[in-house]
Amino acid sequence: MNRRSANLEPYTTQSFMKITSLYLSLALLAAPSFLQAAENANTNTIVLDENGVKNLRIETVEAEENDFEETVFALGRIAEIPERHAVVSSRIAGRVIGLDAHEGDTVKADQVMVRVESRQAGNPPPIIELKAPLGGLVVQSHVRIGEPVEPDKELLDISDLSEVYAIARVPEHHAAQLKPGSKAHIVVSALGKQVIEGEMLRFGTSADRESGTIDAVFRVANPELRMRPDMRAEFSVVLSKRSNVMSVPRASLQGDASNRFVYVKHFDVPNAFIKTPVQVGQMNDRFVEITKGLLPADEVVTRGAYSLSFAGGGTVSLIEALDAAHGHKHAADGSEPTEGESADEHAGETGANPEAHGDAHKEASPIWKYASGVLLLLLIASFFTKLRPVSSGEEEESVSNTNPKGH
Repeated sequence: MNRRSANLEPYTTQSFMKITSLYLSLALLAAPSFLQAAENANTNTIVLDENGVKNLRIETVEAEENDFEETVFALGRIAEIPERHAVVSSRIAGRVIGLDAHEGDTVKADQVMVRVESRQAGNPPPIIELKAPLGGLVVQSHVRIGEPVEPDKELLDISDLSEVYAIARVPEHHAAQLKPGSKAHIVVSALGKQVIEGEMLRFGTSADRESGTIDAVFRVANPELRMRPDMRAEFSVVLSKRSNVMSVPRASLQGDASNRFVYVKHFDVPNAFIKTPVQVGQMNDRFVEITKGLLPADEVVTRGAYSLSFAGGGTVSLIEALDAAHGHKHAADGSEPTEGESADEHAGETGANPEAHGDAHKEASPIWKYASGVLLLLLIASFFTKLRPVSSGEEEESVSNTNPKGH
């Protein structure tokens, strides 16, 4: 051995021992993490059978990037449009002898509404027919048959409710973010959960000092005439809009403010749902922004998400579901079996000592795999510690003995 090789040997041995110690430390640190991850995967995955999915009425929606609206909530009411309101009256005095429309009736323009017998002379006296000036709903009646009529008396009120005003009481500090053309999603209690789209026309003429609000007037279509004046309405007024925002329906979001999560459909196991922590951004009346935790195309549970929180581990274990989905057995942590485990399992299935091997591999815990690896690294480390490296002093003495002075 030359001097260069002798100098390198102790450093090579020491370097290898350092590397071995490093791998040993990493293995000891990583083992609990891998075990914890496997345990969390099993704990956070709920597997149901088909009946469980139907009983919970589970529905999912695909997470995707959409336009996200920032909204403000407001209360308000429905009102008729003034220029769509008309009154039926008579230009002459007389007596009502016929009434062809009543409150709640829907009439057409020029339809005969009231017949009035004039007080003018004649035999018989002249009869005047009063017609509807516009089509709409008879909202009020002020006359009965036989009642006297005067020119200054209103007989019937007709309102065209095919379009109405929805008036929201918006907080004053949000008024600066609104302008004609702004949109609102409107829910009228009398119509259930139906969402109606409205477009802002203008602000009211004055603000309410006590509530600190100002009226925002929206025009709303009412083709079925189901909305009536003075009905209560709830508004989600759109203040701004952002594009390409990951969002999911609000019904998907579960947990409290410090621990938000959603349930994501397992991509591999049927009827399995993974409890997935998420970070949220802004919320509006329908959607919640997800800033971290989801990927596009994740199928998120909407209907039934709250019920899943109480489903526990489900009706089927994750390992059983994985076995059924893949057609072979899996390890206790859900991972694929090794070649040795597969061979032993196959031997067990064919009758080759199933009690000694098949059951042992089925119940094998991943902790034994990590323990075996740690023991192997300890053996390697102990072997190299027995190799005593040559010190630099001994090396110099050896060189001087082989090369005496004077030679």
